[in-house]
Amino acid sequence: MSASARYPFSAVVGMDDLKLALLVNAVAPSVGGVLVRGEKGTAKSTIVRALAALLPGIDVVTGCRFACDPGAPDPDCPDGPHTPDAATRTRPARLVELPVGASEDRLLGSLDIERALTEGVKAFEPGLLAAAHRGVLYVDEVNLLHDHLVDLLLDAAAMGTSHVEREGVSVRHAARFLLVGTMNPEEGELRPQLLDRFGLTVEVAATRDPAERAEVVRRRLAYEDAPERFAAGYGDAEAALAARIRAARGRLAEVELSDAALRQVTAVCAAFEVDGLRADLVTARTAMALAAWRDRVEVTAEDVRDAARLALPHRRRRDPFDAPDLDEDRLREALDQAGDADPKDPDGGPDAQGEGDGPGRPDGESKGPGDPPDTGPPEDSGTAPSEASRGEVDGGDQQAGEGRPGEGPAPEGGVADPGETYRPRLLRVPGLGAGTPGRRSRAETPFGRTSAARPPSGHRIGSVHLAATLRAAAPHQRARGRTGRGLLLSPADLRESVREGREGNLVLFCVDASGSMAARQRMRAVKGAVLSLLLDAYQRRDKVGLVTFRGRDAELALPPTSSVEAGARRLRELRTGGRTPLAAGLLRCADVLRVERTRDPRRRPLLVVVTDGRATHGGLDAALRAGAWIGGQGIESVVVDCESGPVRLGLAAQLAAALRGETVRLADLRAEALTGLVRHTRRAA
Repeated sequence: MSASARYPFSAVVGMDDLKLALLVNAVAPSVGGVLVRGEKGTAKSTIVRALAALLPGIDVVTGCRFACDPGAPDPDCPDGPHTPDAATRTRPARLVELPVGASEDRLLGSLDIERALTEGVKAFEPGLLAAAHRGVLYVDEVNLLHDHLVDLLLDAAAMGTSHVEREGVSVRHAARFLLVGTMNPEEGELRPQLLDRFGLTVEVAATRDPAERAEVVRRRLAYEDAPERFAAGYGDAEAALAARIRAARGRLAEVELSDAALRQVTAVCAAFEVDGLRADLVTARTAMALAAWRDRVEVTAEDVRDAARLALPHRRRRDPFDAPDLDEDRLREALDQAGDADPKDPDGGPDAQGEGDGPGRPDGESKGPGDPPDTGPPEDSGTAPSEASRGEVDGGDQQAGEGRPGEGPAPEGGVADPGETYRPRLLRVPGLGAGTPGRRSRAETPFGRTSAARPPSGHRIGSVHLAATLRAAAPHQRARGRTGRGLLLSPADLRESVREGREGNLVLFCVDASGSMAARQRMRAVKGAVLSLLLDAYQRRDKVGLVTFRGRDAELALPPTSSVEAGARRLRELRTGGRTPLAAGLLRCADVLRVERTRDPRRRPLLVVVTDGRATHGGLDAALRAGAWIGGQGIESVVVDCESGPVRLGLAAQLAAALRGETVRLADLRAEALTGLVRHTRRAA
């Protein structure tokens, strides 16, 4: 299918906020890009790819692989220097896509293999960052991008340049691009550093209006039946949008950001307690771009309001697992307090729309007010067990549990609210794995940083280490009768790269919900701790599962999944009470881990058992035998000891010894300095 037959931008039904955000960036690339968050099947990728056809063409120096502007060429361009009379040409702005499985070589560029082998010279072959210069860099499923690629992307986006130091090549080139990413939040969140780099963010969801859904289906079927004819039907609308973008770009330099408008920008950012000043800068640039798009040369309160709705949701302080949103009432109040007395915008309502604004919020649509940002722990938030349960005496067959004096036990089958979350110590599987790329344990991965070179371990080479290969071949050139500048290689010279990165693990939580854990403050602290570990797993791209046990049996409350939000929801709803079937809980975990090892053998598991070690149903001996069997399978385990009070039986430590794992007290799980908790493996040889 030809590029001209892409689905037209103007043919997308609804999604007005997303259209506006993309058009604002087309007018002013300095805004910093767009992050599109939403469920699968909402045309996120379709509309981003359609934007490329609307962008104005760019003038480039002929033959320059780095898209240098003839009017202001990069003085350090590897293909330069470019003289003022160099030949030029005009071409469309590029849309460069960065796939999730891209390697570091593909992103940054690498040694030109062909020239190295045939001419014996070190030449640089540009990567995707060079191709995206002065265009759009599109990252689909950006939340699944590997860690070290994220770091490289952040550096280039922040500095506008890419530095390549590898394989004997030292290159610096310009890399200024419009960064657009899409993601499905169910598959994990972004690192805060990368999240903040996106200028704007938009939440998209499929419409619930049957008529609108029918129109979406109708247009899509028509496009699939005859792409060229469908695109031609929107040719006039696409041309009008492209012309409006060009006009707005020319008008942008004339837009004035008055002192009153700037006060509104800073007042809104302060009201939502965003970190740093990047939010103020992005909001100001977005408001100016909106004014230019709306054919004005002065920023109004309406522009500031719409800019804040796009620039602040992902930057405001919010609780873990909360989706980015913005309280419209609070936004209006902040504008009013800053002196919102714009005669062009008398009502100051959230649905105000300038005449001829193009894509914006549809009439009558309003985001529901969100909760104000939480700047501190909630009242009675629960504390660590050593404080919350001080004075508690645990009995071996206690079913209801005892809290601090005056608090009393939780009722049978009751639900305790979780305590505050915090940054937990890092739980890590020791050794070097080879699993799915993630952010927890050390692993040999195809996408990590090159740490060494080695002869091929099999018939196939995953990645050739060029420098090591050339060094291995160099001493034998005279014996092989080399003539000319090329190198003569033999199979014995080949070296493959050893890449080391981080992997995501399967973190299976086994949570004791029996009566001995049911004292209100104790269970609040336990839930807060597990929620903190869930958040940690969320950020490290782990799969998580949740097994709970109480009464006479264990339940798989959450099958292993990448949706950690589901685990947090199940944990909040967890009921407590009854006896303690510890052995049943461990055996259920063993069964889950056995199935998951068959499904995904490369992903190493980490079992986190949260219990006080009592086993009032089934007996402690049965629990220890189950733990010993799990430990014998080479499964790394951590037991979070929830026992508290002046009398301690040390049962959790006995369980950890059977599991061949480590013990950490609940009160010690919180740590300011993150260190590897599981450093030494004591599993059987």
